[in-house]
Amino acid sequence: MKGDKKVIEILNSLLGRELTVVSQYMVHAEICDNWGYTKLHDAIQKRAKVEMTHAEKLIARIIFLEGIPVVSELEKMHIGKDIPLMFANDHEAEIDAVKRYNEGILICGNAKDFATREVLEHILDDEDGHVDNIEEVQDQIVQMGIQIFLSRQAG
Repeated sequence: MKGDKKVIEILNSLLGRELTVVSQYMVHAEICDNWGYTKLHDAIQKRAKVEMTHAEKLIARIIFLEGIPVVSELEKMHIGKDIPLMFANDHEAEIDAVKRYNEGILICGNAKDFATREVLEHILDDEDGHVDNIEEVQDQIVQMGIQIFLSRQAG
């Protein structure tokens, strides 16, 4: 099925964003593992895997619409030098994703591609959950203090 050009463009833009955050989260997870924060490693790695499934869904949809998935154009990653900065950078990435998915949903609606819009709406639900999860961790860091928070993250 030949897809709308603007829909394929936004899907590729979202794909590049997803692949970028997968890489960012993988680096953050491995840094946490290296520092001995096993629980943080596992949580961030789990989020990276969800983002990878988003990338897979976007790739499948682009191919279905007879487009070519662009997997070689990553955006700049923002790697944190400490845990609070990691979560601040990840929060920024998720807020940006929510904004971009909302824009994509509008583009799909304008193109009357409601099936693609539904795919993006499902991914948006996950992204909203990621924002909530990151904000929860950020609140815990503020309320407990970084030392107590980190002492609870060791394996």
